[in-house]
Amino acid sequence: MPLPGADYERELKGLLGGDPDIVGMLARRCGPEGAPHMESTLARPFLVVRAAGSLGCDLIALSGDFSFPIEVKSSEGDVVRFSGSAHLKEQIAVMKRDCERAQVLPLYAFRAKGLGPKGGDPWRVFTLPGGSYHGRMRLVYDKLAKLDVSKEGNFIMRWNDGTPLHRFLAYIEHLRGPVPRVEREPLPASGERGARSAAGNEDAAPTLGGA
Repeated sequence: MPLPGADYERELKGLLGGDPDIVGMLARRCGPEGAPHMESTLARPFLVVRAAGSLGCDLIALSGDFSFPIEVKSSEGDVVRFSGSAHLKEQIAVMKRDCERAQVLPLYAFRAKGLGPKGGDPWRVFTLPGGSYHGRMRLVYDKLAKLDVSKEGNFIMRWNDGTPLHRFLAYIEHLRGPVPRVEREPLPASGERGARSAAGNEDAAPTLGGA
């Protein structure tokens, strides 16, 4: 049975935040092609926080140089049509303006319901058309599917036209480069450490005080 919409929001938050159970579940759905990219968030998770409703998005994901306000939608159908209300249009226009000024990229994430455990990547991502971005954010913008716009000026998400989430993560992974490896000298065993300190070597605490 499909989950409520709020559960899909938590699913996306868990995936981007590197929750092992959620990452593992979605990686298995994606198969060999998409699994490594879903699993990239285990090594480099996003900081994901729930956004205030007044911002016009559900989540904000941050990682290094990348910042993404995200609105989450879910549906058993393959098309989500945004309301044509003047308030929503104004809210989206403000979001687009503010994101471009700050050079952060708004994402619209569409979770298809009822695909089953072998249905592949159930997430598709989009951004707003006509954006003005620079540098690496421009590269990401150019790769992403854009929301359609109806004759009446209302936005439409068509799941089949979206960018699969694992491909989006693969491109972010590509731009960030390999995960840095931090080499650490193995700690000595407790007995060895005590013997070295007793011998007065460099591990011994310095002596403080006058002559």
